[in-house]
Amino acid sequence: MDFLEKYDYWRTSETFDEATHQELEAIKENENEIKERFYKDLEFGTAGLRGVIGAGTNRMNKYTVTKATQGLANYIIKTGKQDKGVAIAFDSRRFSPEFSMWAALCLNANGIKTYRFDTLRPTPVLSFAVRELGCVAGIVVTASHNPPEYNGYKVYWEDGAQIVPPIDGEIISEVNAITDYSVIKMMDLEEAKAKGLYNVVGEELDKKYIDTLKSLVLNPDAIKNNAKDLKIVYTPLHGTGNIPVQTVLKELGFENVYVVPEQEKPDGEFPTVSYPNPEDPKAFALALELAKKVDADIILANDPDADRLGVFVKKNNSACDCGENCDCNEKPEYEMFTGNMSALFIAEYELSQKKEKGILPENGALITTIVSSDLTKAMAKEYNMKLYEVLTGFKWIGEKIKQFEQAGGKEQYVFGFEESYGCLVGTHARDKDGIVAVMATCEAAAYYKSKGISAYEQMQNIYKKYGYYKEGQIALTFKGIEGAEKIKSIMDKLRSNPPTELAGLKVLEFRDYQANVVKDLQTGETHETGLPKSNVLYFDLENSSWCCARPSGTEPKIKFYCGVCTDSAEKSNKQFEALKEYWGNI
Repeated sequence: MDFLEKYDYWRTSETFDEATHQELEAIKENENEIKERFYKDLEFGTAGLRGVIGAGTNRMNKYTVTKATQGLANYIIKTGKQDKGVAIAFDSRRFSPEFSMWAALCLNANGIKTYRFDTLRPTPVLSFAVRELGCVAGIVVTASHNPPEYNGYKVYWEDGAQIVPPIDGEIISEVNAITDYSVIKMMDLEEAKAKGLYNVVGEELDKKYIDTLKSLVLNPDAIKNNAKDLKIVYTPLHGTGNIPVQTVLKELGFENVYVVPEQEKPDGEFPTVSYPNPEDPKAFALALELAKKVDADIILANDPDADRLGVFVKKNNSACDCGENCDCNEKPEYEMFTGNMSALFIAEYELSQKKEKGILPENGALITTIVSSDLTKAMAKEYNMKLYEVLTGFKWIGEKIKQFEQAGGKEQYVFGFEESYGCLVGTHARDKDGIVAVMATCEAAAYYKSKGISAYEQMQNIYKKYGYYKEGQIALTFKGIEGAEKIKSIMDKLRSNPPTELAGLKVLEFRDYQANVVKDLQTGETHETGLPKSNVLYFDLENSSWCCARPSGTEPKIKFYCGVCTDSAEKSNKQFEALKEYWGNI
């Protein structure tokens, strides 16, 4: 069927409910809108679904969600693991409770037990729950940091990590095999409860999660001795992080935690931010206002599903003493950490303290992604850690942790992160954890405060120790059908005719991860990448610089990553800005 035939089918068929019929009837004169909704099926990718909420095959709705769930159920049944059940969580977004309930009842109708959280929970708690409850899989309904019109559906496997090959491809095949929505099974909630298929997860698991996080603290005395002096401003950005963050910080003894009141309550409309992303400085506007009033040392923000953490730190110590209602000009100044900076701030603390305490494993390993900071290489060398670089996406870090365990502990996971504001301390979860990142950042800040060092000063100490690394990304947005074609065109051009020079820097090596080829541009020699195929292009440049291009897997964007390292902050900033300008004009 073409998009108009699909539209007419959805608009009139009894397979779909009256609300769907009415929504589609309202757009019958808008062919462009119809085409956007029906020109393709919302793709069940390697992590699941993500899209705009609404009726249509290319939208997030009851039918696309349950189609994905029916495919997952078919796969679970084929593996013979249906008795282990599936854990399900959801965030504060529009329709998240409904989508998660429909997913549960679809699984129940297929004879698969579900363990659904009673209220919204962070994504890392779902990852923790999968293994804690002994489930075969997990589902979390979230669109992470996307704008409010979006929602999503992520699938986890029994190791607690997002699905990876070959499992992801096998599940995708099952989902794509469903062409008739009428074959999707559903069950009444009361019947599911009566048959013991639908189960509710409550606060008992939350306590286990919080206790596990607290066990990871390295210097409880530093917290105890500085809890009254360290001032923390926190915002959950209307998402799921508020209760677990306040709980763990309170139980550890932090006393001065100021939550941004306008953003404390869950709200899927995100009324105070146009883009609820802690990577965006604009999301910190209210938090910065509060921080200046209370003279906060650090400002922390989780994204709505609380797997990411954004950080601002106080840059100066010249705040006035006028009190909270002061309007003078002697306010503290704050600087934003990038995702690389906040992760490396935690990593240096964890590694240095474990080494000092004699608990740093000799077979320890750090894991990061190919688009994250090269400073990690210097840090791994400093602490005699093995370093692994994986593809973009924390699921590859989770897979590497599983491989360490399957190998009998020959290597031990110590820390992992990706530049997109996500890291993991511990192995309680197998995805990035913004709650444990908050806890670790506050612990580190308290420890350095006990030494008379601010978080800002400690970050400068890291640069002085390892070199002045500067990294970042430039994201270009191209929406809709034409946008997807534009992104493909850019990647095709770079792939077929890769530049030999970027912003005045020679390209030494070109990597095409989709073609699984690395080419030395000086000698012409080639070899394989050693990683799974992915639509990513990497340019290794002279002067310890690099760039990478890849389409986003969750947003209508193409992203260009850049990294440089020189012997001064000024030189690094200048070289980075030149690369940023190059990609911005592509």
